[in-house]
Amino acid sequence: MKEVGKIWMNGKLVPFKNAKVHVLTHALHYSTAVFEGIRCYNTPNGSAVFRLDEHVDRFFNSAKMYSMNIPYSKQQIKNAVIQTVKASTLKECYIRPIAYYGYGTMGLTPTLNKIDVAIACWEWKIGESKAGKASGARCKVSSWIRIDSRSQPMKAKAASNYANAALARVEALKDGYDESIMLNNQGKVAEGSAENIFIVKNNQIFTPPLTAGILEGITRDSVIRIIEENGEEVIEKDLDREDLYVADEIFMTGTAAEVKSVTEVDQITIGNGKLGPKTRELQKSFMNVVMGKDDRFLSWLKYI
Repeated sequence: MKEVGKIWMNGKLVPFKNAKVHVLTHALHYSTAVFEGIRCYNTPNGSAVFRLDEHVDRFFNSAKMYSMNIPYSKQQIKNAVIQTVKASTLKECYIRPIAYYGYGTMGLTPTLNKIDVAIACWEWKIGESKAGKASGARCKVSSWIRIDSRSQPMKAKAASNYANAALARVEALKDGYDESIMLNNQGKVAEGSAENIFIVKNNQIFTPPLTAGILEGITRDSVIRIIEENGEEVIEKDLDREDLYVADEIFMTGTAAEVKSVTEVDQITIGNGKLGPKTRELQKSFMNVVMGKDDRFLSWLKYI
């Protein structure tokens, strides 16, 4: 990672190399942390953070689900995000706010420790998310079952959830795929390791409902609203593994992934094995939105 600018830690900007935590930090041992992934885009009108308000709202909601009282207001966190991006001097970047139980008392109970908050940003290279952009990603249905809300809150963007996702991602990569697709404990399609999933069949667009145990993705919501604003419908329903195999198109959405195509699942070719027309159209529509070229969604951009 290229170290640029500074990292915001508990109200202060510190040099990148000095943004450290103690080895006995509670979150390191027990995954007691929540975080966000946010993008800043270099638009024709200057750098702009995409859907900052919604990301900060989810950040605080995730913390609440884990009984974490973030010692800053939402507005202070928004201001800190902007401050950190400015300090980075980057025109375009990925932004990572994180709140975690810090160093103090060691043991399972986290609430004796104070909540630390940090915000970092770094350059996002196209190579980190290119699979599925120009050519379709190859996916494997994971042998790991997606954890569900009976185990822990899936609507929270919590560090603990991503241990499950990391297992699925590593398995897929080791087996020669680009990404994994996870099923829930009912055998229904949940999501990718770090993306929500959509399928197109007979010109209709489907996506698993929130009750499938998925993260309430902000890019997912953005894409649904773009589709609806363009006069089409997204049907939220439980999807079977077989629905993936017979889909005309599959695409995934996420802050890092944006809108990416899936053209193979379990060595079964999806559609004609190329980016489908709806996926390609949505990729273009989404980029127009984040670049401030679609007046209908200008409120989603917070210019630096």
